[in-house]
Amino acid sequence: MGAEHDLHNDRLGPQELEIGVTDALQRHITRHVVPAPPVSQRKLDFEHARPRFLRECIAEATGVFLYVLPGIAAVAQFTVNGTNEHIPMSFFSNLLQVGFAFAFGISFAIITCASTSGGHFNPAMTISLAVWQGFPWKKVPYYILSQVFGAFMAALVLMGCYWPQISALRDANLAAHGTAVFNGGAASILVSYPNVTQTNQGFLFFQEFMVDAFLGFIIWSCLDPANPFVSPVSVPFTIGFAYAAMVWGFAGNTISTNMARDLGPRMVAAIFFGKEAFTYMDYSWISILISIPATLFATSFYELVIRDSLKVISSGHARHEEGEEGLSRHLTKTGGYQGPHGSDETVHGKMGA
Repeated sequence: MGAEHDLHNDRLGPQELEIGVTDALQRHITRHVVPAPPVSQRKLDFEHARPRFLRECIAEATGVFLYVLPGIAAVAQFTVNGTNEHIPMSFFSNLLQVGFAFAFGISFAIITCASTSGGHFNPAMTISLAVWQGFPWKKVPYYILSQVFGAFMAALVLMGCYWPQISALRDANLAAHGTAVFNGGAASILVSYPNVTQTNQGFLFFQEFMVDAFLGFIIWSCLDPANPFVSPVSVPFTIGFAYAAMVWGFAGNTISTNMARDLGPRMVAAIFFGKEAFTYMDYSWISILISIPATLFATSFYELVIRDSLKVISSGHARHEEGEEGLSRHLTKTGGYQGPHGSDETVHGKMGA
């Protein structure tokens, strides 16, 4: 087939090659593409027999795994190799790589798994979706358990991949400090710990609350069907880089951002480094729990202050609870819908109905 491609290349003029090899060769190679095999009834029966609920839980666990693993792997590079005299310090001496790792990890998680489970990947988002968007409450505990399990498995895999380096760092920490559980220690690869000077829990609470509220607000705005500035293609990267921005801005001051991302790896940290993983400076309750009220605060602010449900209806993504009659009654009472150019127009007129 390589010889055939060479012959086809010889037949192409220079102007055709300038538009791109893929575009220029497409008409020559498509006839060599083997068509996909037909879908068998056996495969359809197998897929139909899979419990939908189980697929959703597995997708949540897989998505969190894909999000957490590259992030904590970047932290491992930052922590383990940052003090390695054989590696240039400048390569590992900043949080840029960590922010990008979490950003792309979250983006890949959404791209690969959100179509199956909805892509919550965060207990705080699952609870917020149950409060505001009608997500079934009976599914909430199962989603949260799946998310924590995915993060737990990511931490276990990371420990398996980096165990020689982490164990050596742990031994050095024990020799120098008597513990490996502190910010910059071996345990901090898996979860965050405050700096030794951060003894004010009110400060740590406020910082975590604001970071998590910021992320919740960005995510909720991306989920708004009336938001014209995001598309399904851009949402994964918008959310991913919102996380990266918080890592770049606040990770040096200790943040968690996600109950599942923290609780799962913290259990692994307790396995390898002892119960101090949960008790160090009495910080773990902040890193595990604060994301939930912070995200509820952010989503409540968006729903009560920012949300424009009439725009959602006009874009065809929702309907009035009383149907057309209820919508007409609302428009009559309010004097119609104020269009983007300042003119009054009904929702039906805006939609071209």
